[in-house]
Amino acid sequence: MPGRTDGLITLVAADALWADLTADSAVPTASGAFTCSPAHARVGYVLLGGHAVATVRASGGQLSVPEAEVRRAAAELNAVGMDRQDLVRIGPFRGAPRQECNEETPLRWRQRITGELQEPGGPERAARREDARPYHLAGIDWRQILVEQTRDGTQRTWWLPRAVVRLLDAAEHTETQWVQAARTHQASAAVTEPPFHPRQARAADGRQTTSPKGPTASLRPYNKELEGQLYSVLSRKPGTSRRVAGWACAVCRTAPATVLDHCHEHGYVRAPLCQSCNTLERPDHLYSNDIRVANRYTRLFHTDTDDWLRHWHRCPGCRARTTLPLPHLAAWTARIACQSLRPTHRAPRGRTPCGVLRVSWAGSQNAPRSCLLTVAVDFCPSGEHRVLARVPYREAAERFRVWLAETAPAVAAAAGPDRLDGLPAQFRPVIADTSGEGLALF
Repeated sequence: MPGRTDGLITLVAADALWADLTADSAVPTASGAFTCSPAHARVGYVLLGGHAVATVRASGGQLSVPEAEVRRAAAELNAVGMDRQDLVRIGPFRGAPRQECNEETPLRWRQRITGELQEPGGPERAARREDARPYHLAGIDWRQILVEQTRDGTQRTWWLPRAVVRLLDAAEHTETQWVQAARTHQASAAVTEPPFHPRQARAADGRQTTSPKGPTASLRPYNKELEGQLYSVLSRKPGTSRRVAGWACAVCRTAPATVLDHCHEHGYVRAPLCQSCNTLERPDHLYSNDIRVANRYTRLFHTDTDDWLRHWHRCPGCRARTTLPLPHLAAWTARIACQSLRPTHRAPRGRTPCGVLRVSWAGSQNAPRSCLLTVAVDFCPSGEHRVLARVPYREAAERFRVWLAETAPAVAAAAGPDRLDGLPAQFRPVIADTSGEGLALF
């Protein structure tokens, strides 16, 4: 191969090899993975999906990378299956905290995408690639798979396939681990070998081959270490973010955790989650008391029900009351309890459900007698906007208890006011944590 020297290849040759090896991948890739920003080979590594490839200075001071590692990263990416219909919203989010700018970890893929698309003509320019900006993140050509949706004719939202979101989250996690390990190595005088420089090993025929020691740290499973703790207290403790990054996601158990999910009604920590799972469970708010029941609720209440119910009941308050936070209970009521009331229309292949489900509520879960859920259908093809049902909060909660016992009996058996073994030793009232930064639902 041109540019190959003793197991190493130049960055230009690595670009060509990466594009060739991933030409048939389900995830579209870019040819400038090593030489175009945000790839910065001089820092000692290049991200390819969730894999980090070490860079080495070959003879003459030219930067090179091990060919074997490029092939390994390509094989890992080619093994990823992608469902283009399984989308995750990546922005913009109302009131979302601004991501910290850390120059040592330059990927920051959400910040990069949001910043580019919020510029005038951003989505159209991104689709046409009219500017000379790089269009890859960790070797992935995100512009080919970005989906833009318009809600209510005004607000634009951007979505990527879930498999790609998890790849990019894994890339950020790998990058963070790499930088932390490199910093630790520099601070320790006892370490004699650079942690992420290639090791020289001899193959069976006596030739020296180069294989880097990867930065991937083994993720430990979450075992209720944070159960019963208040998010407002734990989130202020130094080192919490670093601790969270050491866990695997408590729901999918395959991706590294990036956020600490918590119950916004009772204030208790649930578990560390990856960004993809955290986005999946977020209610699609139109207003503070009005949500769209999106297609992702199929996974929450049908496909992966047991996992999600177990996760929501990690909150001692929800578990003691055998219920869900109000937005989730409202979505459940519309999706499950009122599904039979939803009208259908003729379609080429049978019948299709009418319009889009929406549920709103008046009152609060803290005053159950006055709280009322209203389930409606928007965007009916016949031009109608129908109210399907008005369900009192107490009735919705009782229906949920019955459904929970039938759907996830193990979760139901651990819930209820007589199952308080999971509550903290020191009693805390099951109320909203008023010491937090705000009581907004999301």
